[in-house]
Amino acid sequence: QVQVVESGGGLVQAGGSLRLSCAASGSIFSINAMGWYRQVPGKQRELVADITSGGSTNYADSVKGRFTISRDNAKNTVYLQMNSLKPEDTAIYYCNVVILFGTYWGQGTQVTVSS
Repeated sequence: QVQVVESGGGLVQAGGSLRLSCAASGSIFSINAMGWYRQVPGKQRELVADITSGGSTNYADSVKGRFTISRDNAKNTVYLQMNSLKPEDTAIYYCNVVILFGTYWGQGTQVTVSS
């Protein structure tokens, strides 16, 4: 069993910042990658950013220069620092954890950016 728990969502005005956190626990031997996805009603879930165990990062073009992903391997935790938020960043943000035996998702955390 692997548990993935997100925190840090909320309501913020355009131009503001939020920091999301995601902690993985349970039967984890080695995490290959951790990432953040987001989804709005009626659209597919899309990658926001991900990071490998070695620290390589990948970002969606729409968030480059505004969002920063980081991780603490010792704590099996990944963070997403979101700056200069825009109304179009409004979505449910999901944490994704890839381990040797499968992929796991958190329950999602709502981020709402008001104009």
